[in-house]
Amino acid sequence: MKKLLSLFLLLLIVIACKKVPLTDRRQFNAIPNSQLNASSFSSYNQVLKESKLSSNAAQTAMVKKVGNRIKNAVEEYLKENDLSSATEGFEWEFNLIAENIVNAWCMPGGKVAFYEGILPVCENEAGIAVVMGHEVAHAVAKHGGERMSQALAQQGGGVLLSVLMREQPEKAQALAMTAYTGVSTVGAMLPFSRLHESEADELGIKFMALAGYNPEEAPEFWKRMKAKSAGAPPEFLSTHPSSDTRINDLKKLLPEAKKYYARSRKAGNDPIPNLDNVSTSSTNKTNTKTQMKMKIGN
Repeated sequence: MKKLLSLFLLLLIVIACKKVPLTDRRQFNAIPNSQLNASSFSSYNQVLKESKLSSNAAQTAMVKKVGNRIKNAVEEYLKENDLSSATEGFEWEFNLIAENIVNAWCMPGGKVAFYEGILPVCENEAGIAVVMGHEVAHAVAKHGGERMSQALAQQGGGVLLSVLMREQPEKAQALAMTAYTGVSTVGAMLPFSRLHESEADELGIKFMALAGYNPEEAPEFWKRMKAKSAGAPPEFLSTHPSSDTRINDLKKLLPEAKKYYARSRKAGNDPIPNLDNVSTSSTNKTNTKTQMKMKIGN
């Protein structure tokens, strides 16, 4: 039995190994894109039904404008480099939700949502592009499918361990499973999450630059985010890198990102209109549902 489980896990890993566009990082992704996208589209529509979309036409138009500009630039670049399969089956959508939450997220297949509360931190069109490039990067890099695949592998590892320990006393099995869960979460799942965030930062700064937005805005956005954030957990217990880590890494990426910016058709950088009119509407139902979906897409 344990030999069969080991062979199954090994075969699954070999079949599911793929590369992330642009970074060429090998990733374990066992979820078919068609299945992942179908589930994502359904979940996204459900979130929109349970949320109040922004009534600010100017802010909504700017979010959609930036999203489509980055989407078009990325798809053009992927096509030029024979990587169009990265966005095959995508149905891009960019919406602004009327809640005073400092957040944005993306589901597989190009389904992006911004909250009005993040706009003051963005400050301007280029700031929106920093966040949008990051979220688009999550979709292009298939981070949602990879996270789900990692969760399946973690569960599979647990099953394998339980088989190997089946002849041990019950208490020993319980201790071993507790240790396995803790080590695999802190030692694998959380670092993978931070890896995804760092990779999305790397791709995102290039994507915004391809669309003509000055990449120098990226570290500036995270300085503003750092100033607004407080009480963050230690980085090794967080799914996201610290703001200082992100700022330093983005500064290191600026020389390469500026090469993409130099070849782009420069975009405008208009101020975000009516920033004092951010919605204060919030419901527990919406927040709970949204947080659940974020774990899929981001």
